[in-house]
Amino acid sequence: MMEFVEPIRDKKQIDNMKRYLKERNLRDWLLFVLGINNGLRISDLLALQIADVKGCDRITIREKKTGKRKYFPLADNCKKALSEYIKATGLTVGPLFPSRKSTGCRGTGAISRQQAYAAINAAARAVGIKAAIGTHTLRKTFGYWAFQQGVDVTRIQQLLNHSAPSVTLRYIGITKDELDQVYININL
Repeated sequence: MMEFVEPIRDKKQIDNMKRYLKERNLRDWLLFVLGINNGLRISDLLALQIADVKGCDRITIREKKTGKRKYFPLADNCKKALSEYIKATGLTVGPLFPSRKSTGCRGTGAISRQQAYAAINAAARAVGIKAAIGTHTLRKTFGYWAFQQGVDVTRIQQLLNHSAPSVTLRYIGITKDELDQVYININL
């Protein structure tokens, strides 16, 4: 049974995770940065190839789960992280997140979901995050912070390919108590 994971709701913890990962492994740092900034599922992140992202302002993928085509821009921090990673590693072809093992995930040469989970979870524990954290945390963190920044929940629903706004709110961990605060804080 899969463990239910949470988004990272504290920006300081996000910054600590980025710092911790960057000091230890640029590949894992880039995985985290891209994951929290675009809401892709881990299967889609791990399928990325250098050619998909090198020098690109936008990424085009076909989502593994839905089969839908997704075409989206990269934020400046993602472009900078990609450039830094590619320059530091010297990678020119192959998987964006290569495994040290020659075949990696299903023969693709990319790290496995389990390797990605271990890296993200270890970093979370190292910076003091006690909540359940996993690879899906990256996607949930993207949705949570989009919502916190005022993006309409129906837009987030579309970005995450959810069936209804209520699914999206539950998914990103917005509780009834948080929604009740809207009524309490209006005070017109």
